[in-house]
Amino acid sequence: MIDMHTHLDLYPDALKIADKVDKENVFTLAVTTSPRAWIATSKVFEKYKNIYVSVGLHPEIVEAKANEVDLLIDCIKTSNFVGEVGIDGSKRFSKSITLQTSIFEKVLQECESQNGKIISIHSRAAESTVLNLLSKYPRCGTPILHWFSGKAKELETAIELGCWFSINPIMCNTKKGMSLIEKMPKNRILPESDGPFTSLDNKAIYPWEAINVANTLEKIWHCSYDDVVSQLKINLDTLLGRTYE
Repeated sequence: MIDMHTHLDLYPDALKIADKVDKENVFTLAVTTSPRAWIATSKVFEKYKNIYVSVGLHPEIVEAKANEVDLLIDCIKTSNFVGEVGIDGSKRFSKSITLQTSIFEKVLQECESQNGKIISIHSRAAESTVLNLLSKYPRCGTPILHWFSGKAKELETAIELGCWFSINPIMCNTKKGMSLIEKMPKNRILPESDGPFTSLDNKAIYPWEAINVANTLEKIWHCSYDDVVSQLKINLDTLLGRTYE
């Protein structure tokens, strides 16, 4: 159906599952971890009509890929989608937080100069910093907070800033995740898998399984599964400004 955030190129069987992903999903956003990966992945998946590749520089690897920042900014000019980008404030990546923040701000500046992009954003343990930067660049496009896990107050700020949210089955299995999803505007939610880095019962979540979040949304929204799917399609159409059959 829809997967708004997946690392499709990093599945061990990526080439084998691409046909199924393209057939099962009307839209899949394959985020990348570096601009060089975006260039390579775009060529691999260019024959698929329902798979789109976004250019990114994952905050966890900015130290190793800092020499690709100029390439990232250049690639943003030719891509409608940007991601995965953002800031990771967890202890493991604290040494690179200044570099992460600098790169993310450059990304937002470039997106704004390009009249806005759809941006899939990593904000783990750095929600306030990410939101502060988004507030500085209100014309950067449409920020989609992937797997948002901040505080309720930070969620309120994100909503006020016009952020969208991509949610995955793992979020639906936690009390905090459910609490946040309940507060998100239903017209700004889209499914994601974040595969292959997510798993249930020791099995990686695949892009066509992102729609399983609908089982949770029908309970939260008090409507049928079909109504949830219809709403998610409307959300996608609104985001992209076009209709998918």
